[in-house]
Amino acid sequence: MSTPLTHSVHGSGAASGFTFSGRTNIGDDLEIRPDAPLIIALHGGTYSSEYFDIPGHSLLDIATERGIPVIALDRPNYVDSTPLTSDGSIILANAEVIGDAIGSLWEQYGTGTAGVVLVAHSIGGAVATSIAATPQSWPLLGLATSGCLVRVPAESAGAWAALPPIPMIDLPVQMKDQLMFGPADTYDETMPAASYPSNTLVPKAELLDITGGWIERRAETCGRVTVPVHHRQAEFDHLWVTSQDEVDEYRSGFTSAASVDAQLQLGAGHCIDFHRPTAEFQNGELDFALQCAAKVSA
Repeated sequence: MSTPLTHSVHGSGAASGFTFSGRTNIGDDLEIRPDAPLIIALHGGTYSSEYFDIPGHSLLDIATERGIPVIALDRPNYVDSTPLTSDGSIILANAEVIGDAIGSLWEQYGTGTAGVVLVAHSIGGAVATSIAATPQSWPLLGLATSGCLVRVPAESAGAWAALPPIPMIDLPVQMKDQLMFGPADTYDETMPAASYPSNTLVPKAELLDITGGWIERRAETCGRVTVPVHHRQAEFDHLWVTSQDEVDEYRSGFTSAASVDAQLQLGAGHCIDFHRPTAEFQNGELDFALQCAAKVSA
């Protein structure tokens, strides 16, 4: 069972004065296993932290069953987290602030765990990769991402740029369903409607950055990641040019990572968590997180 989370950051770092909303499974009902990491989960664009806690598709529920603590944060500009603007890359600005905030979360919630594993989706995956590519004050053990690749279809970048000149975009539900979901036989009868509680506004700057700046920085950023990497890309991802060759190219960018497990996730659309392979996918992420923690205690 998850509970709402509010965390305020103090000190002199990039996140000083920021407050983050989110949700967590940490509480009296969670029996943390002795070899557990602390998972910090970062959602993608147009979703809130509730992305990781949709009934029947909840990473937090599966992690609770396995005794693994998870904190799913609302990134800046989402729900009740402090807004963030940047004259440069909004993804890199997110990474700087969230990286500092994770240090504060680690101090409060990390006792008894082996270190931190980042689990992140889509734009959140680009943010998490940027965090992992930068030295941190807290112990990062691994990086698990999905829905983030090498290039987007040619028409996508132009479509995002043509959106209204307003800071926050509310994607129409019908359009969002077409982008985020695979063919009808890849999800159950509760979807896409069951995912709607996690729908929210997205900063236009994020849509432009993920289809522009991130693509330009991707290889250099991935090349600075030294921890083990786990990546899954949905077979029917409409937001990225997706094929085994594209996944192989993405994998090849992690030239300094301790290990890289990057594969296509068959039978799913962009939001793998909301499709039929959800249990296989999320348990795979948790298996990876435990493997990262085991390497520390070995």
